[in-house]
Amino acid sequence: MAWAAVGLGSNVGDRRDRMRRAVTGLSSLGSLVAVSALYETAPIGGPDQDPYLNAAAVVDTALPPRELLQGLLGIELAQGRERGEKWGPRTIDLDLLIYDDVQIREPGLRVPHPRLTARRFVLYPLLTVWPRPELPDGSSLADAAAAVADQDISAVTRGYDIEAEDWRDL
Repeated sequence: MAWAAVGLGSNVGDRRDRMRRAVTGLSSLGSLVAVSALYETAPIGGPDQDPYLNAAAVVDTALPPRELLQGLLGIELAQGRERGEKWGPRTIDLDLLIYDDVQIREPGLRVPHPRLTARRFVLYPLLTVWPRPELPDGSSLADAAAAVADQDISAVTRGYDIEAEDWRDL
């Protein structure tokens, strides 16, 4: 079993419902360990578009990284995700951020996620749910978050109690 951190984002349609459905989908890929609060953020790059809801979740999974990524892509597809314009609007976006202490550099799979440390909308929720203070390369998550502190982010909800399954009320 391995712990994997997944970043979630949505800015199309009923964003909260899409996030809830994505977390439900994650629970089919392993056992949910933690789900962060929801955060609203402005889009970075891409065309003019609505704000995002973002979150992070930790899953205890038996799936190897490539199979977990395929599961994430399946959850996106089930919600109508279409890969059109780079950094364009998304019904749901699921990114494999961290997989235990593994570093992977393969075509179509990079872990930790290559833009993880450059985006506060990823780092801030991740810091609230990931139990380790460092990335697999030894760099500090807190230092990375401090470097992007100028990027706006605002909490929309509180964190969730996995035991009580209150994430179902996203």
